[in-house]
Amino acid sequence: MKIVVIHGQSHEGSTCMVARMLAQQVGGEIEEFFLPRDFDKPCLGCYTCFEKGLSRCPHYAALAPLEKAMLEADLLILASPVYVYHATGQMMSLLDHFGTWWMIHRPRPEMSRKQAVVIATAAGGGMKSTMKDMADSLEMWGVRKVYRLGFGVQAAKPDDIPERIRASIEKKTARLAKRIKEDAGRQGCNARAKKWFALMRLAHRLASPMGPDYEYWKAQGWHEKNRPWRT
Repeated sequence: MKIVVIHGQSHEGSTCMVARMLAQQVGGEIEEFFLPRDFDKPCLGCYTCFEKGLSRCPHYAALAPLEKAMLEADLLILASPVYVYHATGQMMSLLDHFGTWWMIHRPRPEMSRKQAVVIATAAGGGMKSTMKDMADSLEMWGVRKVYRLGFGVQAAKPDDIPERIRASIEKKTARLAKRIKEDAGRQGCNARAKKWFALMRLAHRLASPMGPDYEYWKAQGWHEKNRPWRT
């Protein structure tokens, strides 16, 4: 199994520890990216990706290695510590660059063969909103199954995590790793993305053709019987 882990920070703290623990328990070929070390470009809001394609993004040279890795992966792990109750700015900046992958625009059929996990840790709270920041993109990309793992670690660094919490982390990651391995190789789409696909398909039928998105759907045969999760 090919696993891509994207860390929303460049230091190797508690969130990194959990992400690595899960990846190692799943097993396979693991590739890691650290933000902003491996990608530090903020979205410019220039709309080039929507008008001309993601490959025309001004930051594409730096973005391409992450795009390639994610498209080839079987499992995506996005991990972010809680920063003011949300994912890090670096993580959100990366996800901003993949707006065209959303189901309502030009989704990638490769996502239908993937599973994903979002991970968040904090000394106290904020994990739910942080995980949602990342899960929103993964679900709207059409990833078949998106899992969430959040932990209040009551510590500022891994060595200070109480033993009972560390034991809970190990137990929950092992349980999820088992589930991921048992579910590997399947194809499909999460319910949220399917709903938005249906709504946008209806919009394409009732409204005037909407630029590159419409032509992309037409070329894929999605206005007819084809679907992104059946290719």
